[in-house]
Parts: sequence; structure tokens; C-alpha cells
Amino acid sequence: MTVRRAVILVGGKATRLLPLTCNTPKAMVPILNTPFLEYAIGYLRQHGIDEVVLAQSHLPVPIRDYFGDGSRFGLRISYAIEETPLGTAGAVRNAERYLGSAGEDCLVLNGDIFSDINITDMIDFHLSRRAKVTIALTPVDDPTSYGLVETDAGSRVTRFLEKPSRDQITTNMINAGTYLLNAEILTHIPQDTSYSFERELFPSLLGRGEAVYAYPSRGYFVDIGTPAKYLGLHHDLLNGESSLWAPTAKTDVGQHSCIHPSVRINRTKGAVLIGDNCSIAADVQLTGPVAIGAGSTIAEGAVLEESVLWQNVRVGPRAIIRKSVVANDSTLNAGCIIEDSLLSDHVTVRQGARIEPGSRIWSGETAG
Repeated sequence: MTVRRAVILVGGKATRLLPLTCNTPKAMVPILNTPFLEYAIGYLRQHGIDEVVLAQSHLPVPIRDYFGDGSRFGLRISYAIEETPLGTAGAVRNAERYLGSAGEDCLVLNGDIFSDINITDMIDFHLSRRAKVTIALTPVDDPTSYGLVETDAGSRVTRFLEKPSRDQITTNMINAGTYLLNAEILTHIPQDTSYSFERELFPSLLGRGEAVYAYPSRGYFVDIGTPAKYLGLHHDLLNGESSLWAPTAKTDVGQHSCIHPSVRINRTKGAVLIGDNCSIAADVQLTGPVAIGAGSTIAEGAVLEESVLWQNVRVGPRAIIRKSVVANDSTLNAGCIIEDSLLSDHVTVRQGARIEPGSRIWSGETAG
């Protein structure tokens, strides 16, 4: 027996990433010019998963339009839509009809986790212990914002502690948002009710003496739910810190892109990725880590440092963008300066404008 099915939770509103997620679901936020969810689906396929259920609520249409039935990605994709948000466990119960017969195990992933946890090894661990639930754990420097999971010497879970104070910390191993469940566990989740794995189901199972185990992992792990972590993930990937993506060169250039010979590229802090059909004009300065989305144009003398541009962004002459994210179809006019800011899609920044650090500019706005 092995595990063939997975549920990915992609229903959240991603409020911490606003305004980038005004019109883009978090699962479709680009990571190095590829939708975030595509990495998870490709990784599952590598580990033998051939059926994926996407548990959806907020902005479901862009995800379905992109992934379809999954055949383009080498597996089958189904969609379980929630009329109202059902929480992490409730969303999986809502997907139960896609998960096979009782007794079959399935994998569950939080849809905002970028990780290269060894899924095959985790499945072997789970099955060998006849576990009802196995929870992947990962170490963090500061566990106070997470859920701690305490275990005994045999890796069986003994206690859960959500967002502990510093004097409560007994371990730095936290819930990594990746679970293996026996399908019969779903009967413990109320139907059509908001219900949480972390705060309700798992503590309840532990209280009943069910076999709940923890799988410790030292693999790469990041929750992309904040702008700092989103940019940090780009930094890490462009420095080759995860097995899921590694730069093939210090500068990767997509098809049909034109880079003027005078462009200066500083790769000291990270690589530079340029998507398809881009145009980078004379005397542009690019200081990595930088990702530039397909169809973008960078005019002469512009400066781009440690930033991420999505698709079809137009950067005017001598504009400066530092440590910022600019979403699709935005226009940054000549001489503007943008630092430590988030710009949603279809934003226009006026010529010569200086955007205050920490700004968040919403979809369709004109700034400056």
C-alpha cells in the first residue's frame, strides 16, 4: 500500500499579502515566474501522487482555468469548492468524495507552504507505524508564532501548543503544514462546519489515544504568507537553497528576450531571472536577487535591486525599484523611486514620484 491522493488547501484570502492578492489567489502568486501552486503539484507528482484535490473558497476561477483537469501536469486534479470557509479540517471533509474508500491514506498540504520535505520517506514512516495521523515537523529559530508539537522518544505526539509564549517553549519543532491522514479520521470532522486541524481535530484525536505521530524534517520550509517571506523565498531560491529550484546560471534569460549589452548585472547577493519576451534597455542596473516576469520592459538607465516584477510591468527611464514587489500590468514612469513597497496589479506611478517605504498601493491606483 502507498499514498496516491493529496488535498491542497488553497481557499485562504491571503490578507497578509494584500494588495498583491487583490485579484490573484495566493496559490497563483508567482515564484520565479511560475505560479506557487505549480511547484507543489510538480513535487507531489515526483513522489508518486497521481490525484490531487484542490480545496477552494476564495477566487477559485483563476486556479481552475490554469490547472484544468491536471493532465498537462501529469496527474488528475479535482476541485472541492466551499460555499463558506470551512477551516483546514473542514475543507478536507468537504473533499471527502474524491478521496477513495475508507481506510485509504491521503496527504494534506497547506497551500501557502513552500517545502522540499521528503514526501516518500514521510509516507514510509507513516505506514510503518500504522499511524492514523502523521504531522511533518520542521525546526525554526523563533517558534512563538507557530504551533509547537511535542513528541516522545518514538516520535509519537504527546502535546500540541499553539503560539507559545517564550517561557512555554520546550522544542523548536513546529507543525510544517503537511499531514498524512487515514481516511477514517475524516469521520471525526463535522460536516459543513468550520473546523481546524491544529486547534480542534489533532488535540481531540490525541485526547482519545489515537496513533498520532510526528515526522521530523530538516528540508527547506517557508510559509509565503507575508511580503518579507515572499521576497525571502525568492532570495533563497536564487541562491540555490532549495532542491525544488536551482539557478542554471547566474543570469537566466527567457525566450525572445532582448538584453542590451550595456546592462550591468550584480549577482553578489543572488541570481537574476528574466522571463520570456522581456526587453532590458541600455545602462539598466540589475542587482540580484531579481525576478522579472514575462513581457516586462525596463527602460534605459533604470535600477532594479532585490525586487520581483510580475508580468507585463513597464519600468520607465531612470526609475529606481528596491526591495519591492510589483504585480501584473503596472507602469512605473520615468524617474520614480519605489523602495520596500508592494504594488498591486494595474498600478500607475507618476513620473518623478517617490513612493514612501512601506507603502501598499492597491489595484488600479495612480500613485505619486
